[in-house]
Amino acid sequence: MRTMASTQVLRRRIRSVEGTAKICRAMEMIATAKMRRTQDQALAGRPYSEKISQVIADLAILSRIGDGNYPLLEKREEKRIAIVYITTDRGLCGGLNANLNRLIGQFVLEQSIPVTFVTVGRKGRSFIRRSGLDIRAEFSGISDRPTMLETLPVSRVVIDDYSSGYIDLVYLAYPRFVSTMEQQPTMEVLLPVEPPEVPPTQRGEYIWEPDPSAVLNQLLPRYVEMQVYHAILELIASEQSARMVAMRNASDNAKDVIEDLTLTLNKVRQETITKEICDISGGAEALTRR
Repeated sequence: MRTMASTQVLRRRIRSVEGTAKICRAMEMIATAKMRRTQDQALAGRPYSEKISQVIADLAILSRIGDGNYPLLEKREEKRIAIVYITTDRGLCGGLNANLNRLIGQFVLEQSIPVTFVTVGRKGRSFIRRSGLDIRAEFSGISDRPTMLETLPVSRVVIDDYSSGYIDLVYLAYPRFVSTMEQQPTMEVLLPVEPPEVPPTQRGEYIWEPDPSAVLNQLLPRYVEMQVYHAILELIASEQSARMVAMRNASDNAKDVIEDLTLTLNKVRQETITKEICDISGGAEALTRR
């Protein structure tokens, strides 16, 4: 009875693992189909982000001559920090969210001033809630093909809070897509906007209408919106790549488990057959002696 039960349990486990392997394989194929498109979106947005940074740097240099007021460029004493924390809505993407959580947790422990969060994605929201940290706003359900319109509410929250003086420093935390096998947890300053240093030889020559100050005031919010939008594109590309790799690894592990269980099942069956042959031989010998 024990042997029979063992074979039934092994067969049941093999069927269960085979079903799991099929699910993982299907999820891997879906992630693979989405991966190329999301990678192209993330990579295509980088030149635009770099160019707008250069234009803002040129404008900032020209605008210093005037007396313009630029709230999003203003640096002040840090009394409260905000972090736009961008994670996935779903799991099954390896250590993507765990690596981000580790980065955020270490950063918060090092701070001596209050930190508040604007979360994008359910996984990050759950981590911040479990940690007992303050959430200023939360967003989820952003599609795999987001438009700038979908991400504008996220940008508007931090722009308004920074302009009003409620927060004094804003970070953007997200996974930067490096390659299919690597996604780098990243934290960078979002506000105040820090124009990059542009060498004189690389500065462009533009005709500004109506004037550099007015253009800069209009362009700074667009820059923040673009940075948030691009970070979400990086997240989606990283998510699909990480999920494809994770599901492939899960499928391979399931195959290994099935092979081990099948080998164990064959050994149990062989032991059962051997025992039955021994019992038959023993009975036959006992009858012969009579």
